[in-house]
Amino acid sequence: MASKLAASALMLALLGCVAHTCQAGYGYPYPVSAPKSTPPAAPTLNYAHYYKTCKGAEKIVRDVVQEEIKRNPGIGAGLIRLFFHDCFVQGCDASVLLDKTPANESTEKFGLPNIGSLRGFEVIDKIKTKLEAKCKGVVSCADIVAFAGRDATYFLSNKKVYFEMPAGRYDGRVSSASETLFNLPPPFGNITVLEAMFAAKGLNLDEMVTLSGAHTVGISHCSSFGDRLPRNASDPMAMNSRFANSVTRKCKSGSSMVDQDFKTPNKLDNQYYKNVLNHEVLFTSDAALESSKTKRLVKQNLTPYVWETKFKQAMRKMGAIGVKTSANGEIRKNCRLIN
Repeated sequence: MASKLAASALMLALLGCVAHTCQAGYGYPYPVSAPKSTPPAAPTLNYAHYYKTCKGAEKIVRDVVQEEIKRNPGIGAGLIRLFFHDCFVQGCDASVLLDKTPANESTEKFGLPNIGSLRGFEVIDKIKTKLEAKCKGVVSCADIVAFAGRDATYFLSNKKVYFEMPAGRYDGRVSSASETLFNLPPPFGNITVLEAMFAAKGLNLDEMVTLSGAHTVGISHCSSFGDRLPRNASDPMAMNSRFANSVTRKCKSGSSMVDQDFKTPNKLDNQYYKNVLNHEVLFTSDAALESSKTKRLVKQNLTPYVWETKFKQAMRKMGAIGVKTSANGEIRKNCRLIN
């Protein structure tokens, strides 16, 4: 019965998104108990994967990511979100990078909520070009996306959140816009919908709360939290009045986007969880974390270093979703096109 209710809630929420033309700004999101040591990689992944075949590959990725974040800190949030949106649809296989072609006129990047909102494609292209020049046909686009998400985390946290990311992913050959809406957690989702969608990817409730902390960086389109304004004073999870007034003024001033974390917008930290408890978050999906099911987990993440440690493990676990192998994938020459 519970699973049927969750499925029904999920479908109703997704249909609601279609009805309200939900646009850019979907939740990132984003995973486990603090590891005492580096955990084993997924069966098809391993650490130092390119040590012999393309030594220095990860440094090339890190250097480009650092350069781009220095130029524009917002691109770091975009790279973390790109990793999440890739893994939640078809698995971590770089399917989100594929462009339209005559053979496929509607890929993931053109589906809701991705269309017009994802950032970082040019950064991935730049990294791929450098890696192809060093070791042609060796490093997959899927691994580049995973490394870039890891490195963006590192630099946005002022180098406090670093972790090894296993590699060995192959690039997928399938990408469809019709799959995005039903796989990516919506900003208007309640706790039942969110739990069901993360569970479908093998991520538990604590990992869901942990990954949601990525909303401590990045921006959101005002249309993505239109269901929260004007403020409903009778809603126990509504924005506090001061925050609601501030956000309303910004959205009415001509700006279509606002910072997701208004206190430390370009810093990856645990401020997000303070914002949740203070009713100073944008999305219904953010406010939902104050529910009885997850409030305890939110409070745990206020303890110094707890969230940061859990986030490392969560990113690694998410990076193992639906990994492709040589049997059903390839190493693309161009991240935007299948070979």
